[in-house]
Amino acid sequence: MMKKEPLVFNPSSKPFTLGVELELQVLDAESLLLTPRAHEIIDGLALESLKKEFFKSTLEVITGICDDVHVVKKDLHYSLEQVRTKATELGLKISSTGTHPEADYRERTINSSVRFNELTDRNQWMIRRTAIYGMHIHVGMPSADFAIEFSNFLLHFVPHVMALSASSPFWQRMDTGLAAARPTIYESMPTSGMPNVVKDWKQFQKLYNSLTSTNSIGSMKDLWWDIRPSPAFGTIELRICDEPATLEEALAIAAFVHMLALWFEDHKEEWNAKHKSILYWVLRENKWRAIRYGLHGEIIVKGNKKPIAIKDDVRYWLTELEPYVHKCNYAQYITALNKILDSGNSALRQQQVYANSNDLHEVTRFNVKEFEDGLAI
Repeated sequence: MMKKEPLVFNPSSKPFTLGVELELQVLDAESLLLTPRAHEIIDGLALESLKKEFFKSTLEVITGICDDVHVVKKDLHYSLEQVRTKATELGLKISSTGTHPEADYRERTINSSVRFNELTDRNQWMIRRTAIYGMHIHVGMPSADFAIEFSNFLLHFVPHVMALSASSPFWQRMDTGLAAARPTIYESMPTSGMPNVVKDWKQFQKLYNSLTSTNSIGSMKDLWWDIRPSPAFGTIELRICDEPATLEEALAIAAFVHMLALWFEDHKEEWNAKHKSILYWVLRENKWRAIRYGLHGEIIVKGNKKPIAIKDDVRYWLTELEPYVHKCNYAQYITALNKILDSGNSALRQQQVYANSNDLHEVTRFNVKEFEDGLAI
């Protein structure tokens, strides 16, 4: 029997760099409904930052390797302005929320490729439902074992980033009653949702070998966990965020995650000593509360006798992260985070529009306007 090659993690040449990926909705400018024309924008601009996704109505925008969120902002702003200009020329609009309020997934057209055809064949109806949109954040890691430790730390903040980004209260023209319907759709896939918890890279390699040897996955790209290592890039990838409604909110959440990484580098031993075991049911319960209630969800926090509102725990962590706000010059992003905490996330704003109008098309129109106005930052 041939011995398996070890899964090699290539540490980031500059730890704690960032990469951000946005999944955007491509809409017909008149109807504001999804249209399978993302390729026209991609072909028309020929930018390395624009990629095709599973559905033809989805446009992915990615950054390069960025030292901090200031560079992410410059990178994304340039790409998004180019996208908006080209979209206007083509009679298209762009929107940036976790779901399209009026869309029917049964009407979506899939891009044809070897990879996408294999996914369709394996996952059938379940993957055809994933006409949903998210933001992924990569953080460069100094070593494989640090990546696993940071991933375990970041699991405690899944409800925080989910609640801040929540923008998918409507699905198939229904008010789901959830702040974020997108995760419930995505985690139905067999290799999605909360990751298996391991203590170090050796354990992860063992898990990975089991998954590949049983044909559960073909490679790392088949692991669609909320948080996963990306060995080729030397990063930990946070995949749980709904696509934020505005660039301002996307940058604020990326800054929050970046500061958490810098905090963990300085406080790793202290944190690990207090969190020697991870209760999976607590992580899962906290995730559900963020899905259902957004920032008003109350989560279970180690050391607290009573659950605490997610928005209050975000505020607590913003005080903990204050040294890194100054170090990175992130005051503008903290202002944006506080704006979400004070005024509500996209899900709440959409629900308010619907409550006032009783018209989902008004919600769609509102989402398009928020995206366009957000590019003015």
